[in-house]
Amino acid sequence: MAKLIKISDIPLIGTVCFGIIDRGTNVIQIRPTTLCPLNCIFCSTDAGPNSRKRQSEYLVELDHLLEWIKYIVKIKEKNIEAHIDTVGDPLTYPYLIDLIQNLREFKEINVISIQTHGYILNEKIINEFDSIGLSRINLSIDALDPILAKKLAGTENYNVERIIELAEYITKNTKIDLLIAPVWVHPINDNEIEKIIDFAKRIGAGKKWPPLGIQKCEFHKYGRRTKEIKYMTWYEFYKRLRELELKKNIKLILKPSDFGIFHTKSIKSKFKVGEKIKVKIIGPGWFKGEKLAITNDGNWSVTVIGNNLQEGENITVRLLRVKDNIFIAKPI
Repeated sequence: MAKLIKISDIPLIGTVCFGIIDRGTNVIQIRPTTLCPLNCIFCSTDAGPNSRKRQSEYLVELDHLLEWIKYIVKIKEKNIEAHIDTVGDPLTYPYLIDLIQNLREFKEINVISIQTHGYILNEKIINEFDSIGLSRINLSIDALDPILAKKLAGTENYNVERIIELAEYITKNTKIDLLIAPVWVHPINDNEIEKIIDFAKRIGAGKKWPPLGIQKCEFHKYGRRTKEIKYMTWYEFYKRLRELELKKNIKLILKPSDFGIFHTKSIKSKFKVGEKIKVKIIGPGWFKGEKLAITNDGNWSVTVIGNNLQEGENITVRLLRVKDNIFIAKPI
């Protein structure tokens, strides 16, 4: 079982699994937790109680997270969307309500959104979200058929009929916008996609933003997969979406501009792929065979691939990835 590590004093930029990701737009991805209650059979990050590849789960202390958000917001300046997503499910974060309330205090942030499968959601939480100004919920519903939904979620405890009730509650009783975001797991839920489109239209999802954000299931090295999944090419995926757009008279192929996303100032590191840098190992990494490290200047977190590394050890590594200020390296 993965060990839970609380993050309170290390840089929150540099890893994909916790902290903040800046991809050069007005959207900042906020990842306060890695925990998830589901075991989705297609999960790209092998999340949930049945994970076999994770050795660590992370939870970021709220005050520490807010300090780093404050730093990034000053760089972005205005018209920011704070999008709370995770490599698990944001609803597992115990300080989620406090986080959203604090985000609303930043004058530079005008949209606060969250991505969830909704397993822990209920009317009380939805009403709290509404009262503190959550802008949009991206709700992942991958099948309307109860049996298939349980199979995709990887647990008999997943009740999609309850999630359907909550989706309708959001559209009928709150100011929160709703985007239904299924993962198209070909061919397992092929027959569900049209039903999900009809459902989103029927309940009035997408009052301000698009009602649907259909995602393509992709193969990931560290993800969870089954022999049943046949991965569509991007050409095939978009071809099918275009056919459904015509059939259902609804926009399904989305652009960043549909969400008011644009390029803006971003955090810039001076690092380049292949560069050698010095880091200090501070603990176990997210996946087995990884370590968590920080750069010697204390400004960035780094994932180091390697087993025979000791906490507290100072080493030289070569950077394998620097895109979006997500740093992956290996020892030299």
